[in-house]
Amino acid sequence: MNTVKDVMALIKAEEVEYVDIRFTDVKGKLQHVTLVVDLVDEDFWEEGFMFDGSSIAGWKSIDQSDMKLMPDPSSVYIDPFYAEKTMCVHCNVAEPDTGEPYSRDPRGTATKAEAYLKSTGIGDAFYCGPEAEFFIFDDVRYAVTPQKVSYQIDGVDAAWNTDTEYEGGNQAHRAAHKGGYFPVNPIDAAQDLRGEMLSTMKRMGMRVDKHHHEVASGQHELGLIFGGLVEQADNILKYKYVIHNVAHAYGKTVTFMPKPMKGDNGSGMHVNMSIWKGGKPLFSGDKYADLSQEALYFIGGILKHAKALNALTNPSTNSYKRLIPGFEAPVLRAYSARNRSGCVRIPWTESPKAKRVEARFPDPAANPYLAFAALLMAGLDGIKNKIDPGPASDKDLYDLPPEELAQIPTVCGSLREALEELEKDMDFLLAGDVFTRDQLDSYMALKWEEVYAYEHTPHPIEYAMYYSC
Repeated sequence: MNTVKDVMALIKAEEVEYVDIRFTDVKGKLQHVTLVVDLVDEDFWEEGFMFDGSSIAGWKSIDQSDMKLMPDPSSVYIDPFYAEKTMCVHCNVAEPDTGEPYSRDPRGTATKAEAYLKSTGIGDAFYCGPEAEFFIFDDVRYAVTPQKVSYQIDGVDAAWNTDTEYEGGNQAHRAAHKGGYFPVNPIDAAQDLRGEMLSTMKRMGMRVDKHHHEVASGQHELGLIFGGLVEQADNILKYKYVIHNVAHAYGKTVTFMPKPMKGDNGSGMHVNMSIWKGGKPLFSGDKYADLSQEALYFIGGILKHAKALNALTNPSTNSYKRLIPGFEAPVLRAYSARNRSGCVRIPWTESPKAKRVEARFPDPAANPYLAFAALLMAGLDGIKNKIDPGPASDKDLYDLPPEELAQIPTVCGSLREALEELEKDMDFLLAGDVFTRDQLDSYMALKWEEVYAYEHTPHPIEYAMYYSC
């Protein structure tokens, strides 16, 4: 953890020319402004930087636009992509007149969630390990105009290109649809690209462990080692930033859309979670799968609030094209140590310290600050209210007889449903003022705009089904 003194010394040692101050909007997109290093003295870290909050969707109105960015010295890193030596720092957002945290700031919400955990006495540390998948393509084109709604994607290593004519010939080493998990090169053509992504993250100070091809054509994943809530939300933003920019340098393009194409697996962001207290793992015990009673209650909270959580963990209309049966999608509100078809899994481990709970339904379209904070709040609600998750489901849930399958509740089937569920079930998020009603109302207003835009736009499949009716 860097102090202000440490950071000022680093600026001098690295001969930094600029300081890039970064924050996230409501939807989770990284924003920034770059300062000449001469403006960054020790007072800067206490006084912050003023900016126009009315230009950020879902934040201030034009008559109350002044806001303040408060840099966190523990989050600094050297940007690997800028030509001039630039140090980056993540910021919380504060009200300029009172200095109080701005209620709609996602990073501030994550900070409050960590503090709330400590205030409950349940634990003093929350660790999460997100696993965000993504797609790499070579060409992406789309149009949304009154007379044309279309998209077209292509990837040289994609399954559909086995018969494409290329200058110099087609070498034909391509994984089939749903056949991309773990093949070596030349089928896995992105080994060096992913290696550079992971090495770049490591140079930025991120703790990483692996990279590999995922199931779908053009789908990949890099591994982050677990950390604190705010730290890991910062890391997911850096993860996306590095992946986008390294791919761009290779002449390729990346998307974190959950379901960019039909007929193949979508991208999730599984989140591994554990609570510790006094240096001991709270989730290790003698119950099912060597879990503690607190861990089971934590799962109970996740399952109970899963539909409301969807609005924050699966916040795009595209999210619900992934959450359908048949593509390893965790649509059923069940938990298990043996299969991956439920929305909560207990990964196998021999070490009590590694005992954790994995939420499998979130996806990488989520704002990580809000998603991780919401998952923690749901789990804490489960512990506080002793919510029984019921018996584990150790069968392959997709092979159950229809009458049994009908008894298992599901997550939401659309963003519309998720927003309606959040409206009905948000009290667990409001505990300790971690989230606020104003914040959630503004978030939902932005998301309703997306729902209406989606629902009001004709889709090409509708032409195929109905044009000649």
